[in-house]
Amino acid sequence: MILRPSSTTARHPGAIQHLLAQGARVPAPSGRRIVSAWMKVGGARLHARAGGPAPHPGLLPVVMVHGFGVSGRYFVPTAWRLGREFPVYMPDLPGHGRSGLRGMVLDAAGLADALIGWLDAAGLHRVVLVGNSYGCQIVAHVAARHPDRVAGLVFVGPTLEPAYRPLHVLLPRFLAVVPLERPSLIPMQALAFLRFGLHRLARELRYLREDRLERVLPLVRAPVLIVRGGRDPVVSQAWAERLTASARQGELRIVEGRGHALNYSAPGALVRIVTPFLRALPHDTEPQPATVSSAPPLTTSR
Repeated sequence: MILRPSSTTARHPGAIQHLLAQGARVPAPSGRRIVSAWMKVGGARLHARAGGPAPHPGLLPVVMVHGFGVSGRYFVPTAWRLGREFPVYMPDLPGHGRSGLRGMVLDAAGLADALIGWLDAAGLHRVVLVGNSYGCQIVAHVAARHPDRVAGLVFVGPTLEPAYRPLHVLLPRFLAVVPLERPSLIPMQALAFLRFGLHRLARELRYLREDRLERVLPLVRAPVLIVRGGRDPVVSQAWAERLTASARQGELRIVEGRGHALNYSAPGALVRIVTPFLRALPHDTEPQPATVSSAPPLTTSR
C-alpha cells in the first residue's frame, strides 16, 4: 500500500508527514523510525529516506548526502540517532539507489543541482547538509551557489586531496578502508556498486577526481564542521587541516581509530560530535515553505 498526500497519518514520523504535504508517495505506516518516500523532481522519480520530527522554526532539517556509486542507506545508523532530535532526510541522488535516471551520470555540480531540486520539491528551504566522501564535494557546491539555503555543512571524510587523485594511488587507499569499517558495510556497498553499474561507476569516479573541493570550499559562507576518522586512508590529517583552514568558519574533529564511513561504522561517536554543532547554528525564524517549486529537467553533465 502506498499513501498519497491525502492519506497523512500521525503514525508516520513528523519528517515524513512534511514530505506527504509536499506531494510525496510514502509506504503505509510500519512503525519504523526511518521511512522511504518518492517525489518527482525535474521529471525524475527520486527516492529518499526520512525520519524524526517535522521541520519547524527553531529546528533545522538535516539532509545527508551519500558518496559515489551508492545510496543514502548507509546513513541510516546516524539518522536513527539524530532523528531523536532533528528532522533527517537521506535522498538517493539521480541514478543512485532507488532513484530514477539510471542511465545518467552527473558530475558534482550536476548532482548539486539535482539536490537543490529535491530540496525544493520537499519544501525544505534552509537546511544543514551532511556529506560523506564524494557527498562532501556535492554539498560544498550547493552551499557555495545557494548560500541562503544552507545553515551549516558537515563533512565526514571529505575527498579528494591532490596527492590521492591518480588512480594507482587512490584505488589501493579505497581498498585499505575495508578492514576499518563494520563488516556489514562491505556487502551493502558492493551491491550498490553492482546496481549502479561498473561503467557508470568509473565515470562517476572520474568526476570525483576532477572536482576540486579546495577551490569550492573558500566560497562557502556557512560554518563547516569537518570530521575525520583517525585511521582513514582516503583522507589524510594534513588534507583535513588544509580544508579546515580554507573554510571561512571551519572546525576539525577526529574520531580516533576509525575509518572513512563514520556515519555507518561509528554513528554514535559521529552524532556526539555533530549534535552540539547543529544546536549552535542560527535557526530559521520562519516556517519551512509548504510549496513545491518546479525543478528543471535533469540532463547529463557531459
